[in-house]
Amino acid sequence: MSRSDREENKSVALYWDFENLHASLCEERFGEGAYNKPDGRFKAQEPLVDVQAIVELAASFGPIAINRAYCNWQYFGRYRDALLQGAVELIQLFSPGASAKNGADIKLCLDAVEDISRFGHIGTIVIVGGDSDFMPVSQKIKAAGRTLIGVGARKSTNRHWAKSCHEFRYYENLVEAPLAPEGSAPDVPVPSAPSVPVNAAAEIFKRAIRLLAETQGDAWVNKASIWHMIKRLDPTFDTKDHGYASFSAMVKALEALVEIRKGDFDQVLRLR
Repeated sequence: MSRSDREENKSVALYWDFENLHASLCEERFGEGAYNKPDGRFKAQEPLVDVQAIVELAASFGPIAINRAYCNWQYFGRYRDALLQGAVELIQLFSPGASAKNGADIKLCLDAVEDISRFGHIGTIVIVGGDSDFMPVSQKIKAAGRTLIGVGARKSTNRHWAKSCHEFRYYENLVEAPLAPEGSAPDVPVPSAPSVPVNAAAEIFKRAIRLLAETQGDAWVNKASIWHMIKRLDPTFDTKDHGYASFSAMVKALEALVEIRKGDFDQVLRLR
């Protein structure tokens, strides 16, 4: 889906069925049924979900207005720092019984429908979870004229739910090096050299370009949109903190990382 298919001023609502994704990753790592064992589910959980990778995906579609995760958080305290860093609002849901579901998917769907009816500025909904239970809400979201993006683990995602989204991203692809968009030249690794800076500014610069390229389906991205993406990824980012007087000066210093050419209205860049 190209950026032209969406309105630039529309916000993003991100909803997580957090335990659903964590459980899927747990079973991929430790074997089928591992999470639902008594000694697997009802204990402090080791962090497996890359929270920042999903937040960054959502930010690539616009400014995040809602970032809400549903879970029984009593076992997920070790995610504290990642959730705080991602500015995630936590919704606590206790299970009504030892073998009962916490109802995260139901509560999530109800909130999503209510939010799109109240907030006209929300243009894109991102739902993190692989259950077929999300299919009815996908119909409501699309009927309301909003764009629906799904995210889930590859092995446990229901294929009908995935097909009901405008776009579906498999979690495993988000935490691996992104592939070049179809039809574009593949990325060529930049050899290590003194002329290629390796610092925080370079890393967020590259992340912003990769996310924009993946979202737009085109490796070439507008220079101005890179700065907006950087500020979505890190609202505190200031070029002066990294020794650059301006964003243009930063791009000039990082030229070894990108190819630059003249676009219709602005310079366009792509990673080498």
